[in-house]
Amino acid sequence: MDTFRLCLAFGPAAIYLVLLGVINLARRPLLVSGGRDAAALGLAISGFVIVGPVELFFPYDASIYFGSFVWVLLLGLYALGVLLVLLLLRPRLVIYNLSIEQLRPILAELVERLDPAARWAGDSLSLPALGVQLHLEWLPTMRNVSLVASGPNQSHAGWRRLEEALGAALAEQEPTGRNPRGASLLSAGCLLAVALGLAIARDPDAVVEPLQTIGRSILELLQGR
Repeated sequence: MDTFRLCLAFGPAAIYLVLLGVINLARRPLLVSGGRDAAALGLAISGFVIVGPVELFFPYDASIYFGSFVWVLLLGLYALGVLLVLLLLRPRLVIYNLSIEQLRPILAELVERLDPAARWAGDSLSLPALGVQLHLEWLPTMRNVSLVASGPNQSHAGWRRLEEALGAALAEQEPTGRNPRGASLLSAGCLLAVALGLAIARDPDAVVEPLQTIGRSILELLQGR
């Protein structure tokens, strides 16, 4: 695989690992919606999709007719595929850098204020006033907890209200300890970025020339040629 394809494949993944490492090394928990979390993962693997399935099934006949514009269509198709997955996902909230033992008392106090009729059953929670039914999933090694919708009948307005209230509650908490495994993620991302940087330094033309070709193609498309 040439240098440009290596950068295209592993560049987004390196950035994703660095950001994930920084998040897990933070002293405060971070709450994100399942949609944003999945969208970040979709961007992280976009390079592998481009140099993998997209090139493998590249429509050469269409490229003869559309020229460079076929890449715009292919990238748009991937973006629409990611968007479809996001729309089909059940509501979910992800809390980074927080254990389930630390989350339980916060969530228990919060649901009492949001819905006095809330009911717990093990790791499952029902908030009938909000139209939300969820269960807790957690990764002990990464100190990540997810609130995942249970069943298809969910109120998106209720989930937004829960997200806002939980975000405010987490912001008031005392700083937590750092997740030591975040250092592994950060190191992996940095090593990958350094390796790509060294590959570019050895053969910069292998990256510059494709970028110039892409730039000219975009300029031609904008000019309507």
